[in-house]
Amino acid sequence: MDVYIIGIGISLPKKSSAEFSFREMIFEAATKAYKDAGVEPKDVDIFVSVSEDFEEGTSIFDEYVPDQLGAVLKPVHTICADALTGLVSVYSLIKTGYFRIGVLEAHSKLSNVKTHSRVLAMGLDPVYIRPLEVNPYFVAGLEMAMFLESRGYDEKDVAFVVSKNKSNALTFGRSPFGLSIAPEEVLTSEPISRPLKKLDISPNADGACVFVIANEEVARERKKDFIKILGLGFGGFTPNIERWRGDAVYLEVASKKAYSMARIKNPIREIDFAEIDDTFSYKELQHIEALSLSRFGESAELLKEGFYDLDGELPVNTTGGNLGNGNLSLMNGARSLYDAVLQLRGHAGNVQLPNPETALVASWKGLPSASGAVIILKREG
Repeated sequence: MDVYIIGIGISLPKKSSAEFSFREMIFEAATKAYKDAGVEPKDVDIFVSVSEDFEEGTSIFDEYVPDQLGAVLKPVHTICADALTGLVSVYSLIKTGYFRIGVLEAHSKLSNVKTHSRVLAMGLDPVYIRPLEVNPYFVAGLEMAMFLESRGYDEKDVAFVVSKNKSNALTFGRSPFGLSIAPEEVLTSEPISRPLKKLDISPNADGACVFVIANEEVARERKKDFIKILGLGFGGFTPNIERWRGDAVYLEVASKKAYSMARIKNPIREIDFAEIDDTFSYKELQHIEALSLSRFGESAELLKEGFYDLDGELPVNTTGGNLGNGNLSLMNGARSLYDAVLQLRGHAGNVQLPNPETALVASWKGLPSASGAVIILKREG
């Protein structure tokens, strides 16, 4: 039994959303997704929400999502992981055969969090690291330095990532973070934790995303454009930062599972485009190598040659990634997935690629975690 994405909805990423509650944003995204799928909330069998209680400011957060999803008196559960890992849960439930339609919800209201770095610090090792009271961006700076040194890259190499993704966002025309900027200008931005600079960091943003996922029988009843979940996987590595070596082991693990399931042997040739976590600029190159979309130590050169540009051989982050759309926390993977579906449907506007059929979406949960997921999508029909 195959599983398909039949409905998508989004409350667009924005710098802040003081005029809306998180419930209103989720309701907007859910209304769009149900209309897109041609279903009513009463038709849905299972709901999954991804959220982190520390960021929400309240515990048992799944008690706060049924109303706006139309899920009252329906099965709802929360996963404290990125949205793509949440998708794995919905997929698995449908594959049991007991559920026909599932809904995935992810959102961000980071503008409500005044001291986000203190929240992130709660994820650091409580014995050896947290007592040092380091800012989590210090951890990102350390990992960035390890990554650059291990490959022989320099700061300008990753500045090209910022330039590409913010330019893509500007071309797409949806995000407030789109910008035409040269790599040299990135190098002169405010130092945060050497070698990490302000423009290497995705700015926090608000938004919400909802997906309707269904088995093949439901999908063929309702849709003409079929977006099939061809493969998926998730992985993790130790959260103990003293063992990090500058590699994204979690995506190496996740991609091997996803490629095996999708029967992909040569991802560079078989993937048409990719949406990859770039919460920090160096993460895009680190993740590209972990996903085998370049060989070790070659991603920076391929980037500068235009291999990952909109008109390149393997476009990456066509709508701007997190650098161009904002850091939406656990919703980052959902925003990437939404944009991948737009591309496969031919609805990506100014950044539409010519007839893409297969997409890869890869997520990272964010600082200070070492976990992520990979989804392979295939357009049918």
